[in-house]
Amino acid sequence: MVHAAKHFPSVRRHAITTHTTEPRTRGSSPLQTPVLVLNASYEPINICGARRALVLVLKGVARTEEEQGTTLHAARMRVAMPSVIRLLEYRRIPHQTRALSRKNILLRDRNTCQYCGIVLNSSDLTLDHVMPRSRGGSSSWENLVACCHTCNRRKGNQLLNELKEMKLAREPRPFTLHTSRHIMRMIGSADPSWRRYLYFEN
Repeated sequence: MVHAAKHFPSVRRHAITTHTTEPRTRGSSPLQTPVLVLNASYEPINICGARRALVLVLKGVARTEEEQGTTLHAARMRVAMPSVIRLLEYRRIPHQTRALSRKNILLRDRNTCQYCGIVLNSSDLTLDHVMPRSRGGSSSWENLVACCHTCNRRKGNQLLNELKEMKLAREPRPFTLHTSRHIMRMIGSADPSWRRYLYFEN
């Protein structure tokens, strides 16, 4: 879980006002709105309140990936309230790893070719061994990525350092269960912008 100092001068309750361009439920406050927290690798790891999320952003621990549509006004400062934030440093979180399978590799990589970035249906993607099996590569979370057929043919039996214009979008890591039941329960009422960061098959 992400920890942050409870007090930050620029976001004290008495020093701020908010303005929103989006309709809100009666009695709700932009500072109490749930915010999705992503690890540096873009994996969802937590939900926190907007006030805590804003503290993390202002302290340089995280950056805003999606906004609520609400603006916070304080002394010498005007800040868009976040809906999704991403930690700037990767945090290792205790978790249970999902079974290694084609389906879970594609879920982890969001049906996106990890070389060219194209998003395709599961049937149009294959798996690529970053270190080819013929050169000692293993079938593991850290060595398997989603890949389109064009990039798969282009890479062939070569290593990435042997190719001038081909590189991974991100370092492959195990796909875990820290997209918790709590996050999944929130999907129905959460900001629609969360959906691109949660794992769904096309």
